[in-house]
Amino acid sequence: MTQSRNLLRLSAVCASVCLVAGQALAWGAAGHRLIGRAAIAGLPTDLPAFLRDSSAVAAVGELAREPDRWRGAGKTHDADRDPAHFLDLDDNGAILGGPPLAALPETRAAYDTALRSVGADSWKAGYLPYSIIDSWQQLAKDLAYWRADAAAAARTTDTSHRAWFLTDLAERQDLALRDAGVLAHYVGDGSQPLHVTIHFNGWRPGPNPRGFTLAPVHGPFEGELVHRSVTQPAVSAAMSPPVEVGPDIARWTADYLAATSRQVVPFYELQLAGGLAAGDPRGRDFAAMRLGAGAGALRDLIVAAWRVSAAGRVGWPEVSVSDVESGKVEPFDSLYGTD
Repeated sequence: MTQSRNLLRLSAVCASVCLVAGQALAWGAAGHRLIGRAAIAGLPTDLPAFLRDSSAVAAVGELAREPDRWRGAGKTHDADRDPAHFLDLDDNGAILGGPPLAALPETRAAYDTALRSVGADSWKAGYLPYSIIDSWQQLAKDLAYWRADAAAAARTTDTSHRAWFLTDLAERQDLALRDAGVLAHYVGDGSQPLHVTIHFNGWRPGPNPRGFTLAPVHGPFEGELVHRSVTQPAVSAAMSPPVEVGPDIARWTADYLAATSRQVVPFYELQLAGGLAAGDPRGRDFAAMRLGAGAGALRDLIVAAWRVSAAGRVGWPEVSVSDVESGKVEPFDSLYGTD
């Protein structure tokens, strides 16, 4: 990817007007907010109340915008984080001629090595799958600490220990909501078809036998169209029924992004047919469908993070959450720290 192509991607939201690096990527503020709110509102009642109540719905809706709002912190910061939002899949399901999406390396370092073998790297190709996986693992760790604090506060007879556990518990709640928002952002990026394709802002590069547009369609679709026409009820209605994420988060992430990539051609077909024009319900419905896919995926990932956190390990020396919850271990030294 050339420097000019990077600038195109970074300015996709306003590409129909100008090319300015550092503009928001993926769904605009409206889209990310819709995804975060719908997902939290759809969580099952067996999750903790702090993850499900109305303040959580509002908080995650706003925090889902955070990774876009980080931009402009500085060249080092932005150059490393901007590629976190996308993945350049070619028409054969490979990443810039390198590893196939279906066989992602386990770590970003190994992914970068595989890309360098074909003359690319993770900054050129994007590393969205790893953004999703990393954010999910962080949320699961947050929730493991929350479980340990909650159980320890309820069991301890030491008042000073209880006070510390309760303070840490409140901090864990804030961190979990913040990290759920970050996860919401990257999962939302992954539901936007133009974030998982080399044809991210017009059908280029490569052959174009069907005459798909070469115009900068990225920003007008994910920003203007969503803002003017998609409602919260429409996104909630478009969410799929809950499904189990399963133990292999990398496999789930690859499957999720592959499903989004199958919507690239339908997007361009819709544009060619005039469906993205102002007031056309086809564009509105397509956007709501993709936002709903992101919200449903986020809901399922948060549930999976909660389930996995029960088997987590926390503190140093490490203790298991299950031992703390059963009363087998008093975790103050491990959580507060004695080193």
